[in-house]
Amino acid sequence: MRVLAPALLLALAASATACTSVAPWERGRLAKPQMALDPDPLQRALRDHVHASREAAAGGTIGAGGGCGCD
Repeated sequence: MRVLAPALLLALAASATACTSVAPWERGRLAKPQMALDPDPLQRALRDHVHASREAAAGGTIGAGGGCGCD
């Protein structure tokens, strides 16, 4: 028990230091383009177009099924 209490206290202290507030004008410096959900929207649109053309049915990108009826 003597070893567990200091280890738990150390883990709690280490995790509490990671929380901080960032001012709105500082967020631009911290944001990275590769962390975006869709870092390149033009390339994603092109991939969706190619996928829909190969799928031979509208809505093939959202899992609605294809022209073959296999979904």
